[in-house]
Amino acid sequence: MASCAEALERLCDPLAEVSAHYLIDSDGTVLSLVAEQDRAWHAGAGEWGGRGDVNSRSIGVELANRGDAPFAAPQMAALEQVLQGVLERWSLPPQAVIGHSDMAPGRKGDPGPRFDWRRLALGGLSVWPDLAQSGDAQNGDAQPGDFRADLMAFGYPDLPVEVLLPAFRLRFRPWAIGPLDETDRALAADLARRFPIDAGGAQA
Repeated sequence: MASCAEALERLCDPLAEVSAHYLIDSDGTVLSLVAEQDRAWHAGAGEWGGRGDVNSRSIGVELANRGDAPFAAPQMAALEQVLQGVLERWSLPPQAVIGHSDMAPGRKGDPGPRFDWRRLALGGLSVWPDLAQSGDAQNGDAQPGDFRADLMAFGYPDLPVEVLLPAFRLRFRPWAIGPLDETDRALAADLARRFPIDAGGAQA
């Protein structure tokens, strides 16, 4: 949407059939639209950790951003406060924080390539893969199937590599181009090893 006001109008329009628990403006203003214990319609079709109906088991946070611009510092600071509260209230681990592009690869692209996932991870509010921790994943023997299996172990849906790779890169290597490579494989292997979905997979 072009502005937070337009986004708010759409999120409050019953005919639009879309809603979220929180909407955060670029200036850091946080609007609470749906109670956390109630279901909002922010995710749509998709799955995470082998389970669908993401709307019924997640808390949706929308950020006012056109999708092609950096996220403002006040907005990111407000998001961090919201996430900290959500994780504490619901006893969720950092890997529970995902994007719409994670649970619906190929269908959703938000929060997009300009979103600072690494910042959230450094603050303990999300996770980030570490090449130094990936060990044998960099030995050159990995196959595309290993990449896919590792992403599914982390939580991504059961989809072909050609669908999963752009979604994975959108979050963890937003400026990478070309076919699946050893860095992709190594990062995916580290995510699967350190943050398997069965270690805490509900999402915020």
